[in-house]
Amino acid sequence: MTGLRRGAGYLLVALAVVVFLYPIWWMVVSSLKPGASILNDPLGVGPFTLDNFRAMFGSVPIGQALGNTVLVVAIKGAITMILCPLAGYGFAKYSFRFKELLFGVVLLTLMLPTLTLVIPLLLEMKQLGWINTYQALILPGAVDAFSVFYMRQTISQVPDELLDAAAIDAAGTLRTFWSVVVPVIRPGLAALAVLTFFNIYNDLVWPIVAVNDPARQTVSVLLAGLATNVTGGSTSSGFDLWGQLMAACTIATIPTVIIFLLVQRHFIKGLLAGSVK
Repeated sequence: MTGLRRGAGYLLVALAVVVFLYPIWWMVVSSLKPGASILNDPLGVGPFTLDNFRAMFGSVPIGQALGNTVLVVAIKGAITMILCPLAGYGFAKYSFRFKELLFGVVLLTLMLPTLTLVIPLLLEMKQLGWINTYQALILPGAVDAFSVFYMRQTISQVPDELLDAAAIDAAGTLRTFWSVVVPVIRPGLAALAVLTFFNIYNDLVWPIVAVNDPARQTVSVLLAGLATNVTGGSTSSGFDLWGQLMAACTIATIPTVIIFLLVQRHFIKGLLAGSVK
């Protein structure tokens, strides 16, 4: 019976792998097929060609969009990874006035739909003169409620005895955080880094609202524009645009796959932290 259950578990895992990986496989295969073959024989394999990539690199500013995305991810991600753990550290290990009220406000913002914040943020960016700037892409949402909450929950599992020992050694607040807390919560930080990367990299709603300058558009906005051109193009041009869209999607997927493969062990460990005693 145990072997049967184990076999059934392996079968379910295999089916889940197929379900999740098949769209990626189809995207890569379609990017290597002529545009007409994508629509006429969507499930077929071959004939293979690199024409879609050549046409895409010649007509689509994918390199510029990737550069903008890397810049936004690097700076915005750095702000998140510095300030959110510090805020979580304060909520988890220190007592101060109105602590519970402030943390309740943080949790309350988690219940607000993202779309309800778009118009107020856009008006704020207009008042600051930040429309079509990198500041508009980077600063809003750099410190988000979920990251603060996640770090607070992670840091609360750090034994207080470690902090007391650091205090006996005359370590200050930041020194205790950097030398004692950070090494303990490293898996949680890795999980937060991956979640932050994907959240910023895949964000579409705010970049498409805050920036309409093609020179500052991110990858997600570029792909959305290509998808719109596909549905609005003629039949002949639509074939070519489908191929370019699949090629651009393949290029845009590569960074996400590389990041996940590099930190998957720490990411899974961070998500499971505290689930097993």
